[in-house]
Order: sequence, then structure tokens, then C-alpha cells
Amino acid sequence: MEQTYIKRETYLQKLIDRRDNGEVKIVTGPRRCGKSWLLKRIFKDYLVSNGVAEENIIIVSFDMDDEEEMYGDLTERGALKEFLYSRITSPKTNYYVILDEVQEVDGFERIVNGLNAKDNVDVYITGSNSHFLSSDIRTIFRGRGDEVRVYPLSFKEFCSNRTEPINELWKEYYTYGGMPGLLNHHTPEQKVAYLQRLWSKTYLDDVVERNHVKNREALSALADALCSSIGSLTNPNRISNVLQSVQKTKIDPETVGNYIDYLEEAFLFEGAKRFNIKGNKYFESIKKYYAVDVGLRNAKLNFRQQEITHIMENVIYNELRMRGFSVDVGLVESREMREGKMAYIQYEIDFIAQNGMDKYYIQSAFKMDDAEKQENEIRSLQKVDDSFKKIVITGDDIATYTDAKGIVYMGLFQFLKGELL
Repeated sequence: MEQTYIKRETYLQKLIDRRDNGEVKIVTGPRRCGKSWLLKRIFKDYLVSNGVAEENIIIVSFDMDDEEEMYGDLTERGALKEFLYSRITSPKTNYYVILDEVQEVDGFERIVNGLNAKDNVDVYITGSNSHFLSSDIRTIFRGRGDEVRVYPLSFKEFCSNRTEPINELWKEYYTYGGMPGLLNHHTPEQKVAYLQRLWSKTYLDDVVERNHVKNREALSALADALCSSIGSLTNPNRISNVLQSVQKTKIDPETVGNYIDYLEEAFLFEGAKRFNIKGNKYFESIKKYYAVDVGLRNAKLNFRQQEITHIMENVIYNELRMRGFSVDVGLVESREMREGKMAYIQYEIDFIAQNGMDKYYIQSAFKMDDAEKQENEIRSLQKVDDSFKKIVITGDDIATYTDAKGIVYMGLFQFLKGELL
């Protein structure tokens, strides 16, 4: 339906900027986040509106769960090659080839590289598993792969064409998240069922099958543990102990680490490393994990843990990643007098967001009810002595301002609707 046509202009512009650049455009992200719609509808509409004939846009989908027409026989490499080359008939005509969920084709890289070698063929592929795509781009595509990472709907996209008060939209967003398929479901019961079905019938099945996971129950319990601990520092050893003591699931730290990798490769979670700002080094063994979508996170926990402070932090992390920032967790040490002795005190900064030369230190603070709470939130920022911008994002609806110490304060909605960065 037309009302579900959110144009996803940020991602469309990324594709436009990369059009005919001689590289394979690799569109990655979790299943059902909108990759197929972006290419097969939004980008196709753009091409047609700019003079490309529809017969010169060749689209093949290999996602067997897709509701659109299937090309099951084309998952065999020889049949796929024969089909594609039968459609590319003129060396003087520009063709656009879109291969959706191409990792389902064994040896797809040979066909993709062959197509990309043609001057008149522009290739776009999608995939839902980074092990087969983003982590191996340089190897598979001989250094000629250009990745576009797609996330579920941002809050700004979610609000487009909606007329409800922003507080009501925010409640809906932080409860059910931004998976585009939710637009086709209208009651809370339908939304819950859809998200839980994605977990049980799409995500877990895919991870189990692709990685030959023998213990599906342990994998599911691990996903629960990651969802429960968003915004908390952890590592495989800690998670293994939690699973054994709380959920009575016996799983060793090495297996936990492997399962976390599988879930990250499926774009369901991202890990943010801890960075010592003054020491200029990472702590390799410990991370904070965030769910790629808070609605999926809530659904995995059966909507039992609705801690708005942690959910807000997860939403801010995802927004930063959508805007192209790399994100770390900051640690700053300060030598101070405590109980009559000098000691090193550690202060945490929620996010260090960096994109090229731009860097920001960001604190997520749902409420700052009094001066003491405000001072606690900014203490870590004040310990950083460089000149990069320091920001506090609060759950209150406030106009953006800068205090006498140079720290910027802004409301969550102002940030999510586009201010800053």
C-alpha cells in the first residue's frame, strides 16, 4: 500500500552516489529490515524516473520466504548465469542487475565479478549475513565492493507521514521498534506476534542453519541474555556464568563467543568496544552489546523488561550507527584523593562517536531531576581534556543549549529528528 512507502531517502542517496562507480554495491542488514524494498521498489523507481527502461533493470530474488515471485531454479550458478546473460543483450545499453539475498547461490562471487567487469552493467546485491558479505568484501570482490549498511527504520523515518503526538509515536517506537513489516500490522497483538515470529521462524532458524548450531536452546538463551544486558559491560565468561546460574543453561565461554559472533554476523546485535581515552587503547575482552532494533529486543524478552533508560541508550546507539558513526564506550581515568589516599578513579562515557575527523562524547541521561543528578552525568565529560564536543542527550523535551562549561544539552526528540552531527 502507498501509505507504507517510506522512501528511506538517506539510503537512496547512498545508492545514487554510488551509481555506475564500477564497484559492486553490497546492501547489508538484518532480514526484513527493508533491503529488498530499498532496491526493488525505491531505487528501481528512481532509475525509471531518470530514464532507465524497466527491461534494463534485472531483478532476481533468492529469499525463499519472500512474498514476491521466486526464482528457485536460479540458485544454481549455471542457470543463474545463463538467465542473466540472456537479458544483457546489447553492449551499448546500460543494465542494472539487482540480486537479492545472493548468498543463497553457491559461488555467487564468480558471477558477480563477471558482471561487474562489463562496462555497461551496474551490479547491486543484498545479503543478511556478514560472514558471506561485508567481512569478506575485499577478498570476494577483489577490492571492488562498496557496502551500504541498512538498519530498521529510524525514529525520524518511523514518524514520516504520521500525525499522532510525538510522545505517542515515541512510546510505540520504543515498544515495537522500527521493522518496516510492522506497518502492515495494526493491533498490539499483531505486532507482538510478528516480531516473535521473526525471531523463531526467521532469525534463529537462519543462524542455526547457516552455522550448523547444534544447541538451538542455548543460542536462544544467549540472545535473551544479550537482550537483558543491553548497555552493560560484559564478556563471554560473564555471560556463560549468567546462563548457568540464572537460566540453568550450561554453555562454555568459547561457545558463547562463537554464538555471539553468529548473532552479530546476522546483524541482530552490535558490540561496542571499551576505549581508554587518556590511555588511547581498547579493552579487547569486554564490550557493551546493543540490539539492532529495540522492538526485536523487547519481543525476544516477551516484553517483560521495559527499562526506558536502557532502551533510550540503545536507540541513541542505533541512531549514531545509522548516521555512519563508529561508536565506542568511553573510559576516562582520574587520579583523585579518596579516603585520605590518592587513587585512580574510572569514569564512563556512554558513547564516543566518530566519523572521519568528527568526534563527539555523548552521555544518555533519561532524567536529570536536580543539580546533583546533572553533576553526576557530566562529571565524566569534564574529565576529558580535548576540544571535541561534549553532549548530554536527555529524555526531557528541551531546547538545545550550551552551559558555561561548554557542554551541550539537547532533548532526545531533537536529536532523533535530526539535530547534531
